[in-house]
Amino acid sequence: MGECGAPGDVNSNVLTARSTGDAQLDKAVWQWLSWDKNQKTKEQIESLLQNGKHKELRDRLCCRLTFGTAGLRSAMGAGFCYINDLTVIQSTQGIYKYLERCFSDFKQRGFVVGYDTRGQVTSNCSSKKLAKLTAAVLLAKDVPVYFFSTYVPTPFVPYAVQQLKAVAGVMITASHNRKEDNGYKVYWENGAQITSPHDKEIIKCIEECVEPWNGSWNENLVDTSPLRQDPLKKICDRYMEDLKKICYHRELNMQTNLKFVHTSFHGVGHDYVQLAFKAFGFQPPIPVPEQKDPDPDFSTVKCPNPEEGESVLELSLRLAEKENAKVVVATDPDADRLAVAEQQENGCWKVFTGNELAALFGWWMFSCWKENCSESADVKNVYMLATTVSSKILRAIALKEGFHFEETLPGFKWIGSRVKDLLDNGKEVLFAFEESIGFMCGTSVLDKDGVSAAVVIAEMATYLEGKNLTLAQKLIEIYETYGYHISKTSYFLCYDPPTIKRIFEKLRNFDAPQSYPNFCGIYNILHVRDITTGYDSSQPNKKSVLPVSKSSQMITFTFQNGCVATLRTSGTEPKIKYYAEMCALPEQSDRSVLEEELQKLIEALIENFLEPDKNGLIWRSA
Repeated sequence: MGECGAPGDVNSNVLTARSTGDAQLDKAVWQWLSWDKNQKTKEQIESLLQNGKHKELRDRLCCRLTFGTAGLRSAMGAGFCYINDLTVIQSTQGIYKYLERCFSDFKQRGFVVGYDTRGQVTSNCSSKKLAKLTAAVLLAKDVPVYFFSTYVPTPFVPYAVQQLKAVAGVMITASHNRKEDNGYKVYWENGAQITSPHDKEIIKCIEECVEPWNGSWNENLVDTSPLRQDPLKKICDRYMEDLKKICYHRELNMQTNLKFVHTSFHGVGHDYVQLAFKAFGFQPPIPVPEQKDPDPDFSTVKCPNPEEGESVLELSLRLAEKENAKVVVATDPDADRLAVAEQQENGCWKVFTGNELAALFGWWMFSCWKENCSESADVKNVYMLATTVSSKILRAIALKEGFHFEETLPGFKWIGSRVKDLLDNGKEVLFAFEESIGFMCGTSVLDKDGVSAAVVIAEMATYLEGKNLTLAQKLIEIYETYGYHISKTSYFLCYDPPTIKRIFEKLRNFDAPQSYPNFCGIYNILHVRDITTGYDSSQPNKKSVLPVSKSSQMITFTFQNGCVATLRTSGTEPKIKYYAEMCALPEQSDRSVLEEELQKLIEALIENFLEPDKNGLIWRSA
């Protein structure tokens, strides 16, 4: 749509009594008040108008949602750049228009809709209601809709798209974001999240049909339309059956005395993780009672992100101590990511990072493949993948074991699409991950999946216990075999987009125009890769092999001492993230020396490149 609101004729008499003095803004206000049938969000805009809050009106109405690393994501509330009934209807109308153009059999194959358990009373907005409106837009246009009758993990939507041969699917979720947010995640027919050019084409189609169509507001259509089917039982049964393909030690699982605690972080995960453990032959994990049922307020955690570590895992760790359970698995609210903690011999808990878990998963999935593959299987046909800001540990394992390792841009949408390409070309993909605790074990789901990852880690811990090893001890063995990969990831909050832009532009014009830094403090920089501009000093033609991503900021520095560090903006939150990793050779086994070197480099990176005090950046709270 245009800069404010959307195209369309405006009755100039409607707003004469309450004009803002800005014709463009008046038009956007008129459109909102004409189109929005949600009383709560309509009142929010009316109240701002009556109180003369023109700047906030402009902020809410004069920009649109865009696709980031996880689809559309924003706060719930009134406005064209927020998640609400109207913007979800508009987005779905755009998707309908685009899919109708792409698929002649759209109305035979249908569309999948799933949702989590988020909600906001002040906007009368919930994931289920938004999902019903998504379905209504399509049902009103005679498109068959597979609408889940209850909340599901995010991985169920891409899985259902493939299983039911639907053209696409949407999951209403904001995953692990703060409780105020919600989102709209779109999956293509291949079961992977949409990437360019689909995202840009869908945005264009949304802009072409912003006024709600007849029937788009009829959320009751999911209860009355013969075109609506509930895929819940079929998909859940098939998913649990498919899960058994990556179960290698069922007998051990049935006999183990090892106990597990699971927390679902007030989200969707409880029922599904219980079923997954059953599929692997385990006794059910012990649930954290205060967190097992859905709660849109996430009332027992300061933020619903298990990646934040011990501070948010407090309840599950205390329960595990009480129950004598040695391993805690935590799925995030939409159950697509997994955190793991293990009690050590000294009684303390080790919360594994995403990169450490990936080392364990990578070792495990390859070992299981090697033990179970046919004699004719070729290791050169085997692949593992990771996003470029994730640990390079899989690369080290691949080099030694002979399989292939590939990198993608950040975001699982890139991994899913690439995995599908590899599978279509007869390759075997065992595992893929992103450092923010997103794991894909096997290829039943072409997205990160916390449910399958939880039960795979449980089987791994059970197997290792039989060898008198803990997960933490095995991790050290892996590093000693393939080389220590010590990484640290954190972030700064920055609510001012111009400041973020200025930080990155300075790096591109460091000592002179169009020149990147050669040093960071005392550390010599070997190569610079800038995904935003497509520059890569390590390539003969100076062009990045990974696709250019102009919509986000991302620069990677490779240092002479073996460290790789990336600075990037978050695709879903107001953050500047940094990722740094020391990649050592197997013979460099003094971990403390490597850790000290990494810490000093990170301090130099922050001081010289991010300059938090000068730029008013807020440090991540411990």
